[in-house]
Parts: sequence; C-alpha cells; structure tokens
Amino acid sequence: MASRSRLHVAVFLAPAVLVYTAVMIWPLFNTLRLSLYVEADGVRSFAGLANFATLFGDPRWSEAFWNALGNNFWFFVVHMLVQNPIGVALAAILSHPRLRFAALYRSAIFIPTILSFVIVGFAWKLILSPIWGIAPGILDAVGLKALFAPWLGREEYALTTLALISVWQFVGIPMMLIYAALLSIPEEILEAGEIDGITGWSAFWRIKLPLILPSIGIISILTFVGNFNAFDLIYAAQGALAGPDFSTDILGTFLYRTFFGFQLQLGDPHMGSAIATAMFAIILAGVCIYLFAIQTRMRRYQF
Repeated sequence: MASRSRLHVAVFLAPAVLVYTAVMIWPLFNTLRLSLYVEADGVRSFAGLANFATLFGDPRWSEAFWNALGNNFWFFVVHMLVQNPIGVALAAILSHPRLRFAALYRSAIFIPTILSFVIVGFAWKLILSPIWGIAPGILDAVGLKALFAPWLGREEYALTTLALISVWQFVGIPMMLIYAALLSIPEEILEAGEIDGITGWSAFWRIKLPLILPSIGIISILTFVGNFNAFDLIYAAQGALAGPDFSTDILGTFLYRTFFGFQLQLGDPHMGSAIATAMFAIILAGVCIYLFAIQTRMRRYQF
C-alpha cells in the first residue's frame, strides 16, 4: 500500500518537476556551462574561469560591472527604505476596522502592480518629459515649478527617479502581504493587550509589528531578488544603453547588451553567461544570509 501511495505521489509530481527542470534547472546549468567556454573564429574551447578573470580583472569589463552592481544596490536600497515602509504603513491603516472604503483603497493602490513594465516606463517617461509632459504644469499649478528638472535626463537623478517609479508600481505587493499578516493575528492577543491598556498605534508597535516580522523578512528577500533581477523598467524607460551615460545601468541591462549585443557592441554569449552566473551568485549569497542569519534570529526572537 505504501509503495502504491509513493507511486501516486511520483505520478502527480512528475509533470511539475519536468516543466520546472525544462524552464529553470536546465537553462541554469547551461548558463553555468557556457560561462566556462570561449569562442574564437567559430571554434568553442574550454577556458575555465577565464571569462570571470576578464570580467573582474579587465578594466574595460570590471568598470562596467561594478557600475551596474552599484546601481543595482542603490535600486534595492530605495525599495527597502521607501517601498516596504510605505507598504507596512498602508497595510496598518487599511486594516483598521473603522476605515470606510478600505477595499476601494486597496484596489486602487494595487492596480499599478498588474500594469505592464512597458506601459509604466513609457507613461512615466511622457509624464516627466520637460517638453510635452504634464509634470511641469502640475508643479506650476501649485507654485513649485522651480523644483522641476529633467529627472530622467540627469545622471544624478535618473536612477533614483526610476526606483521611485518602481516603488509606485509595486508598493501594493508588500501592502497586501502585510495586510494579510495583520488580519491573521488572533483577536485574543489584541484583546489581552487592550486589557493591559495597549491600544491604537501602541498596539501596532508593541504587539502587531513583532508578530509580522517574519512577513517583513519574506518581503525583504523578495525585494532583494526582484531588484537584482530587474531589467524591464530600465529598458522601457532608458533603453539598452541605460542612459544618460550608463547612470541607470544595472546588471540586467549590462547582461542584455553583453549577451545579445547592441548597436556596435557584438553579442558574446560566454561573457554574458559569466555575468548571469555572477548575478546568480550574488542573489544566492543574499538569500543564504537571510535564511541562515536573519531568519534564525527572528525565530529565536519569536520563541
């Protein structure tokens, strides 16, 4: 009977395992394999770690890589410091039982999440345009036209502007996850806090927030993985060159130009695979730090 049960489990799992292997595992190992080869005159030969040595040791490659990595890190920091705290605050406000039209507010905040990156990128590029955008007119109407600048066209502002656009688009995800976590808190705990005189925002800081820390941790690691895999918004708004002067270049756009080529730059799948492998290692390291350090401390805190 036990063997029969195991057979049923295998039969039901097999399709999912095959699909996952075909679209995830095999491409991953094939990328790792490509990164260990070089191609010259149409002949592919094993090169070991030579591509990684070029990526980190050749100034022509290393400068672009560290620039993209630094931009990626700043992109992530903006999301952590702006998107996630706003998501937590919105969830706390919208979970209040006396708030009217809470469902309408949740839907309105979440709607940008389902929009295409291309639509969001082009729409905000038009909105912020100093020539035909509506942003200068809106700021002029409230007497703040002096604050307007071509944010997407200036190196010092472009990446932060795109990060804030991404925050606008995806703030609904942490909001909904934290909202669900807040609703799952047992009423008995909150009632016990009320008996002890802990109500309002004091109840949120002293009771609710500690209980939703695991959800905040999950949101943080999802933010990390999502931002270090980012590509679409930058490409839609600034193109493959991630201008101006590569100031918005992140690992995703750097990988795209290297692997497929762009304009006068010829594509190199082997160097592109080396960049993809470096991205995978960075993301894996971040996930491991969370799982084996931060999450462990959270569990001890809960106990």
